[in-house]
Amino acid sequence: MTSVLIASDKFKGTLTAAQVCAAVRVGLLRRLPDAVVVSVPVADGGDGTIAAAVAAGYTEVPVVAAGPTGEPVHTAYARNGDTAVVELADVSGLVRLPGGVLHPGTATSRGTGEVIAAAVDAGCTQIVLGIGGSASTDGGAGMIQALGARLLDADGADLGAGGAHLASLVTVELGGLRERMRGVSLTVACDVDNPLTGPRGAAAVYGPQKGATDRDVAVLDVALAHLADRVAEATGEDKRDSPGAGAAGGVGFAAVALLDAHLRPGIDLVLELVGFHQHLGGADLVITGEGSLDEQTLHGKAPAGVADAARAAGVPVVAVCGRITLPSAQTRSAGIEAVYALTDIEPDVEKCMTQGEDLLARLGETIAAGHLE
Repeated sequence: MTSVLIASDKFKGTLTAAQVCAAVRVGLLRRLPDAVVVSVPVADGGDGTIAAAVAAGYTEVPVVAAGPTGEPVHTAYARNGDTAVVELADVSGLVRLPGGVLHPGTATSRGTGEVIAAAVDAGCTQIVLGIGGSASTDGGAGMIQALGARLLDADGADLGAGGAHLASLVTVELGGLRERMRGVSLTVACDVDNPLTGPRGAAAVYGPQKGATDRDVAVLDVALAHLADRVAEATGEDKRDSPGAGAAGGVGFAAVALLDAHLRPGIDLVLELVGFHQHLGGADLVITGEGSLDEQTLHGKAPAGVADAARAAGVPVVAVCGRITLPSAQTRSAGIEAVYALTDIEPDVEKCMTQGEDLLARLGETIAAGHLE
């Protein structure tokens, strides 16, 4: 009997990963009604990570926490036993900025720490944190403050929110943080290797995406270096140059330097969470996908990770997408035998966005005819 595993990411802005998988499944079964088709929605550690975990059987736990400007937002973590999955993008991400207005100097990661704290207080001892899509460049200061650290200025007052305040940091007190996180392990989904500071650091590389001017970048870089100095004094170790320290505006730094976190590629981590490898055995074909297959796909995005895992198991892979900008030679070298884009069957991009599920079902039929019959 034919067996197919669908493991797609979302089509950002139009369809969730679960909707993509369901639509392709409809098309496959139209052509091959007796096929066994398993859907495993995936993500790369950024937005959609909680949804992928919930689709895999985790329970969604609602939380109200501070957004990147301090305003409360309704978010959640996903829980399975003593493991909690936290998605920075959904609480401290660019998508949570009121009106989409950027705040390069004052945006905070505090809400991420509040969600982690809620999970820990509920008894979770294994925290998986996806850190894509951050709105802040605060070195993770807000996150660790929410978890019990004290970051104090010369007057002994707690620092205000955002990276711009880090230059005033004088004292780092870690007693509360260590007490809160005792017995808790943190694994971070991270797909970049940037250090905290310098020309490849958090401010220089990612600050402009968050609204930072050249002057802001210079100020933030100095402030992050100052944070690293004070943290090194408090811990006896300097982690500013650790690969991934610059991720998510420096949240990677705080995670490694103060929470003893282990950083792993996002898609690898998610594939483990959703049980992808257990479903892979016996599959005749894997179908993956995302909204746009482009150069970024090859650098840690979900389809590339799915293809790597399937190739290692000897299972062929094809992909669906909204559009593709990669030449076929590159997709084949990434382990994807063929790519089926919505724009191949509907050149009107607007229709691709509004009729995506119907078009994906048609692509599912095409894949069944071309790869499974």
